[in-house]
Amino acid sequence: MARAIELARDAMTHPNPRVGAVVVDASGQVVGEGSHRGPGTAHAETVALAQAGEAARGATVFVTLEPCAHHGRTPPCADALIAPAGARGGPAL
Repeated sequence: MARAIELARDAMTHPNPRVGAVVVDASGQVVGEGSHRGPGTAHAETVALAQAGEAARGATVFVTLEPCAHHGRTPPCADALIAPAGARGGPAL
């Protein structure tokens, strides 16, 4: 989660919130990470999942903000997080 927070701090997304996401596999290895880079661009979760690829299956995703569930300029992140079979979410603290 510390890495997700670090990624969020570096994100320049005004007026959107700064968001970071990290995908961690069952062995504790970081297999994907991402941050939101601005309005209309891919959200942190989808960037991290794309980087993780097949390694996202069964992994845990740590995100600094609850995933969006609406259709806007980008598809819902909640749907993207459900897609990898067995993926789990880790709450932001």
